[in-house]
Order: sequence, then C-alpha cells, then structure tokens
Amino acid sequence: MPVIKTLDDLKKIREEALEKRKVKTASGQIEVIVGMGTCGIAAGARDTMKAILETIQNDNLSGIIVKQTGCVGLCEKEPIVQIVIGEQPKITYGKVTGDIARQILKEHVVDGKVVQTHLITL
Repeated sequence: MPVIKTLDDLKKIREEALEKRKVKTASGQIEVIVGMGTCGIAAGARDTMKAILETIQNDNLSGIIVKQTGCVGLCEKEPIVQIVIGEQPKITYGKVTGDIARQILKEHVVDGKVVQTHLITL
C-alpha cells in the first residue's frame, strides 16, 4: 500500500480505484457467484459449479467471472447462484442444479431475462 503524505496522493489513489470500478462496469462485467459453504456442497453445489464452468467454456462465453462464496444463509435453498451484471442489482437463484445453471446462463446472462422459476426474493 502506498504511503499517503499529501492530499494529492490521496486523490491519486481515489482516482485509480474509481477507474478500476469504471472499467469493470463499463465492460458489462458479469459475475456468477456460487454458494460453496458446507450446506451448498452437500446440496450439490460442486455439480452446479462444474456445469457453469463447462457451459462457459463450451459456449465460448466471455466477460464472465465465476466466483465462489461461503454460506449465503439460506441453507434450505441451496445450491445458490447469484448473478451480478455491471451495476445492476444482484439476482439470487435457489435450488440450482446443473441443468438450471445452464438455463440461467443462457436466459439471464446471455439473453438478459431473469429466470423467474428459481428466483429467490430477499
């Protein structure tokens, strides 16, 4: 971490951080987050993650970052997948099997239509 000695140093760091954020949202960056806590793994989150990664590779999808997180706090809805597209609100899906994950990628991520049948409203 750089040492901040002047107000100009602080402004420079702020501008760099804002620029990184702008690049992420300007490119329409897409994040797919899979809940991989113990309850998620027990419910089949590994298969869900595998289906997501295979679909991205097989369909040559780009601009998608796949992340994993711990417990989301909705154990009865596992496996849980969250989709974040740029600055749009996070969309959370529950009971996501491999087939449903492929459907979410095709309909939501590619076509921009939220899959209502597996949507979790928080």
